[in-house]
Amino acid sequence: MIFWDFDATLGERPGHWRGAVRDALTEVLGEHEFSTEQIAGELMTGFPWHQPDLPHPQLSDPDDWWAHLATVLAAAVRRLGVPPRPAADAASRVRYQFTDPASWRLFDDTKAALDQLADLGWRHVVVSNHVPELPQILASLGLDGCFADVVNSAAIGYEKPHPMAFRIAMERAGQPECAWMVGDNPVADIAGATAVGLPAILVRTRPRDGGRHVTSLNEVAGIVGAEEPSYDRVRSGNGRG
Repeated sequence: MIFWDFDATLGERPGHWRGAVRDALTEVLGEHEFSTEQIAGELMTGFPWHQPDLPHPQLSDPDDWWAHLATVLAAAVRRLGVPPRPAADAASRVRYQFTDPASWRLFDDTKAALDQLADLGWRHVVVSNHVPELPQILASLGLDGCFADVVNSAAIGYEKPHPMAFRIAMERAGQPECAWMVGDNPVADIAGATAVGLPAILVRTRPRDGGRHVTSLNEVAGIVGAEEPSYDRVRSGNGRG
């Protein structure tokens, strides 16, 4: 079993959150002076994954999740100098802007790597800190048939690197005897997985240490096929947290 991060590992929304907020502001204000850099500077706190130590099962309903985030986004937009009413209107439109299927794209190596590994007998599961609509985004990208499951923080209430995110993924996958985590984030994906005994591969991000790292997803097969690590700590629930 291979557990995959999604955003910035398999695909991306160019502009990410700052772009979605910028587009929502354009809907409300028309042409405006706020740059994506200015907007990004106000989006550094408040998202669920900014406090991964705090579970949020109360936000498992998609509308509740987005209502919570709308307050965060409205506050960020107000710090730019936008008055309260248009700030709230723009925040409410970010959901559509961010989840619009036309805004997302796969990386060039994604589908080929998934298919190659599937042909070698590996099953795939997404384990992602993401919005409630992640399954629909995957389907719009033609990936819905590639994954045995989607373990999404918006649904389970735990953000990587919280150990429960990985333990829930392992439980839902049937405690596979051989499993890996693949992702672009050294903390959420790599440190979080290894803390509970799950080996991990860093992709697309320059490593700060000598850990496993590949520049292309096409290199993953060469690593997972060469090692057979142990998962006792993941199965037993020992480890951090």
